[in-house]
Amino acid sequence: MKRITRTAVLTVGALIAALGVPSATAHAADDLPRVDLRVLVVSDGGPAVDAIAAELETAGTPYTEVDLTRSDRPAIDAGFLADTVDGRPRAKYQAVVLPDDNPFPANSPEMAALADYERTYDIPQVDAYTYARPETGLEYPLDGGYAGSIDGVRAEVTAAGRAGPFGYLDGQVPFEDNSPTVGESYAYLSTPVAGADFTPYVEAAIPGRAERGSLVGEYRHDGRRQLVVTFVYNQYQQQFRLLARGIVDWMTGGVHLGASRNYFAVHVDDVLAADDRWDTELNCTPGDVDCPEGEGTPDPIRMLPADVDHATSWQSGQDFTLDFAYNAAGSVDHREDNGGADALADRLIAERDRFRWINHTYTHAFLGCEQDTTVVPWRCATNADGSTRWVERDTISDEIATNRVWGQTAGLPLHDDELVTGEHSGLKVLPQQPDDNPNLAPALADNDIAWLASDNSRDPAQRRVGPATTVSRYPMNVFYNAGRAAEQVDEYNWIYTSRAQGGSGICEDNPATTTCLPAPLDTATGYTDHIVPLETRIALGHVLANDPKPHFIHQSNLAEDRIAYPVLDGVLDGYDALFADNTPVVNLRMKDIGVELQRRAAWADALRDGQVTAHRTGGTVTVEAPDGTAATVTLPTGTTLAGDTFGEGYAGRVSGWTQTAGQSALSFTLPASATDGAATDGNGPAPDAKAPAAEPAPETRIPAGVRDHVPYTPRS
Repeated sequence: MKRITRTAVLTVGALIAALGVPSATAHAADDLPRVDLRVLVVSDGGPAVDAIAAELETAGTPYTEVDLTRSDRPAIDAGFLADTVDGRPRAKYQAVVLPDDNPFPANSPEMAALADYERTYDIPQVDAYTYARPETGLEYPLDGGYAGSIDGVRAEVTAAGRAGPFGYLDGQVPFEDNSPTVGESYAYLSTPVAGADFTPYVEAAIPGRAERGSLVGEYRHDGRRQLVVTFVYNQYQQQFRLLARGIVDWMTGGVHLGASRNYFAVHVDDVLAADDRWDTELNCTPGDVDCPEGEGTPDPIRMLPADVDHATSWQSGQDFTLDFAYNAAGSVDHREDNGGADALADRLIAERDRFRWINHTYTHAFLGCEQDTTVVPWRCATNADGSTRWVERDTISDEIATNRVWGQTAGLPLHDDELVTGEHSGLKVLPQQPDDNPNLAPALADNDIAWLASDNSRDPAQRRVGPATTVSRYPMNVFYNAGRAAEQVDEYNWIYTSRAQGGSGICEDNPATTTCLPAPLDTATGYTDHIVPLETRIALGHVLANDPKPHFIHQSNLAEDRIAYPVLDGVLDGYDALFADNTPVVNLRMKDIGVELQRRAAWADALRDGQVTAHRTGGTVTVEAPDGTAATVTLPTGTTLAGDTFGEGYAGRVSGWTQTAGQSALSFTLPASATDGAATDGNGPAPDAKAPAAEPAPETRIPAGVRDHVPYTPRS
């Protein structure tokens, strides 16, 4: 599958769905209503509505939330939903998200107002998680359907779903089953009521029956359209992450502010250097700060030329590019010790254009405070007056500049404004160093560094450090000091088992972030059976969450047993099995990720401050924002901006960042095929009361052991 690696315009077929306003042919141009590009989210505090709200938030799609649990909330009435602007009727919301098909009391005027609003302006409604019943176009589960757990079920997108809002999926939608002791997925599976205008989009087999039941489907009735979702979920579960894009696409008709991509980038640190090896007897790493000085015999791990060949072959097979963060002193020292020879460096230089390269400093020195390693854990050395003794500016600058010069001499295709410091040092490290080294920012300025890597597990928010902006990276739990699977498992057991089981007790001491293993993993099978699936699931979760932050591993993980590849293959092969070719993994380099994160933050601030408004009138979408704002919008394929084709194709739509320089408004023209609107059929009056569910669904949560962050952060 093709990976997106740079800005490009892809030619893809648009999946034109209803676009949230009445048909353009039904109105004269002056009579067409204005529909604001904002979603109304009505929440009862449940995980399903929260998940959809989180999807909108991450994409940069504005929404207004009404919390039904608050006594001071606004009433949802005609004036709340619509008004008139410049003599033109205005629908204030392009879509409505409800906790279920009708969360209000019987005969509620608020539900009546919503139903009238949806009919008048052809506004779609998402039932985030609702009971299957005739009022939603489905038979009761008791009438030949099913209500219960669907952990591990492999649902499928129907032909209608693939032709409509879920066309970016290959077909299967696997439901998680991560823990045998935790119920993770609960659903109502049912078939449409006879005669109902109901189109299933995602189905699963009904246990014990030949029929398939709907999990996601569209119900048209009484001039209204509802997306009926009958399974419970939270924002982290894979089944929701797979369907989230389609839910938003359905309710907005593919016309909305914000955008979403599936990103994956992998930085390989310490290239050219050698990484210290975990000692399975001492339970520490000789040569590193976790072992007392003089303990053990260092046995470092370093890639071989064959590992470079394997990396290039793997990249070609996966259509993916790794980012190599290099330490040139590793090669210089190796040549000094081996009569001028370094076969690894020679092979890497010969294959230099096959990888992306990042300056990782010359010697991988610690660039924060001066470390006192006479104690474990280390502490910051202090001056006579008790103040912290910092690594000096010139030392930091020399580490950056010397490594850069070596890379330039070797012909590496560097971007000189990117930097990964050793262990992300110079930046704050809790608990020993709560502040950045004050000499770091001036040294970055000395070397024109614009993008500086940080560790997401301890410094997740993008921030400025002098002239540089941080790019947070996810540490994979594939350890820097392990070249062999058995070493990885042994260290993993040390971290994640209790003291009573022979472990370190770290997991016991940090219950908020870490769950102890029930028993130590088998060193022969634990990596394949436990660690690889878990790390694959966590990393793939980031990919599916519209999260561009890169992941990082170490050169040791590409050497010896090459233990990184099973995880990387798990992510990429798993992704390819789920997504259609029009939705490739986006594989960006570090500075492009930094720009994306920076733009998102500025866009979120502009939305939060009310500086952005957007609406659609017929076939025109207008976005107004302060001059110079980078705006992001998703629109149907074929949309033009000032006469030019707009956006980059992704998942059947086009989207992109557009600068408002020199103008206060952007005016997009939708393709003619997108202005036909959607026909609606009347199927009787809208319900004004809900039947009670036959049984409540249990709370859905992330099962024990699934954590993004761990107290142990691999050396970087």
